[in-house]
Amino acid sequence: MANRQQITEYILQQGILPLYFHPEEQVSVDVLRAIYRAGIRAVEYTNRGEAAFRNFQTLIAIRNQEMPDMWLGVGTIKQLKEAEQYLAAGADFLVSPGYLADVARLAIERNLLYAPGCMTPTEIMAAEQQGLQLIKLFPGSLLGPEFVSSIRDIFPALWFMPTGGVDTTRENLERWFQAGVVAVGMGSKLISKKLMEQRDYATIEKLTREVLQTIHDIKKQKT
Repeated sequence: MANRQQITEYILQQGILPLYFHPEEQVSVDVLRAIYRAGIRAVEYTNRGEAAFRNFQTLIAIRNQEMPDMWLGVGTIKQLKEAEQYLAAGADFLVSPGYLADVARLAIERNLLYAPGCMTPTEIMAAEQQGLQLIKLFPGSLLGPEFVSSIRDIFPALWFMPTGGVDTTRENLERWFQAGVVAVGMGSKLISKKLMEQRDYATIEKLTREVLQTIHDIKKQKT
């Protein structure tokens, strides 16, 4: 299992953390294969619904067989016992919609990446004091790039990743990266429910490849 630094550095390099869930096991597997073909090497599978854990176990098995260089994390962790359950199943990293101190302590003890959802400076400070570095700004649609611009100088040692409402357009992505984020979490805007229901994996792959290229171009312009 990769350590916290390795996975964090790759997410920063990738510039995006795709996230998705589908109740059908085969759809979940085929989406993973599609985004892998597009170049994704770190992805978050969302802990949502009764099928999530069972599907995740299958994804881990498929990953181990076909995609050994893919890091597979789990999102929407809301309790310590969920974190422990998914880690035991092979999760490489953890993401949650809010900040959980007990999950943070577990992650630090095991040298694992945990990206907590934060919406206020108070939550960000709590995460920083615990030793966390990659902060998920959630919901990004409410906070906006202006929020990042206003706080980034206060937290120079932290990396911010907005999730929720981040769009696939170059204009939207540029606003976020110019504000100072290191990566974006992207769910339904990239891997939509409609595309999954239609089993349109070719389009999912194409869109993912395009977004990866757009982010690469934006980051290159900044350097």
